[in-house]
Amino acid sequence: MIDIDYFKKYNDCYGHQAGDRCLIAVADTIKESCKRPFDIVGRYGGEEFIVVLSDTDSEGSALVAERIRKNIYNLKIKHEESMIDNYISVSAGFYCGVPNEGDTMEVFIEKADEKLYNAKKYGRNRVEN
Repeated sequence: MIDIDYFKKYNDCYGHQAGDRCLIAVADTIKESCKRPFDIVGRYGGEEFIVVLSDTDSEGSALVAERIRKNIYNLKIKHEESMIDNYISVSAGFYCGVPNEGDTMEVFIEKADEKLYNAKKYGRNRVEN
């Protein structure tokens, strides 16, 4: 799970058209940061994105998540209203596991969302596992 830090403040400051351009740039960067053709990238809602990396362990997931975070920061999209930096940044949380019989995707999303919450709680512009 990936969330753009202080995106509401971005929209309020720069307007919704700029916000839409920002979302597109972030989505493109996430997609480009995932190297394998079977990695799944999607917008989860608002300013949140989801990445599904099948057959990837915790170490590999951490590398991809950190690459995404850095690549988005390196876009240098101005964000004067951010409370942590002058540029757009993201917080990310990931969960690795093998589904059990009967598990739904929601189980994995909830666990990753808990990690995302921790990334925000501990300062944003970071990755938590």
